[in-house]
Amino acid sequence: MVDQGDKIRWVVMGVSGCGKSTVGQALAQELGVPFVEGDQFHPPANVAKMSAGMPLDDDDRAGWLLALQARIREARAGGAGLVLSCSALKRRYRDLLREGDPALRFAHLDGPRELIAARMQARAGHYMPPSLLESQLRDLEALQSDEAGVLLDIGSAPGQQVARILGA
Repeated sequence: MVDQGDKIRWVVMGVSGCGKSTVGQALAQELGVPFVEGDQFHPPANVAKMSAGMPLDDDDRAGWLLALQARIREARAGGAGLVLSCSALKRRYRDLLREGDPALRFAHLDGPRELIAARMQARAGHYMPPSLLESQLRDLEALQSDEAGVLLDIGSAPGQQVARILGA
């Protein structure tokens, strides 16, 4: 366990609808660090594409990931903690984010497709339609043993997930 938990930079990752924002905000509050909503960094073209029910490809995500990497790098350079929500679906995306901070940690929220789909159906006003869940699940690459992070079950309460993250 790290002595200064408030100086750690975390990415709360997973497919759309898994609870990244909820858990990320709770974690940031617990650590007393800023929370950054990764979705806010998507350019309008990405939002329009997803809103139209078309999945993003690697080229679409490139600039978005670089913007997030810059935010992570800025926090690291300032010696500050940070919690960022980002799908970080593929290993190469996480590797790119880690270029901003080699000690970056990931909290992967995972659960049954049916539960995630139900959550996506229930939320209002989000540009990501439930029809894109399958493409996200197809792209998702689980954290590997050499990646600093923790795998969390979305069936548990956000407070329990945060406690597990803090104990990782």
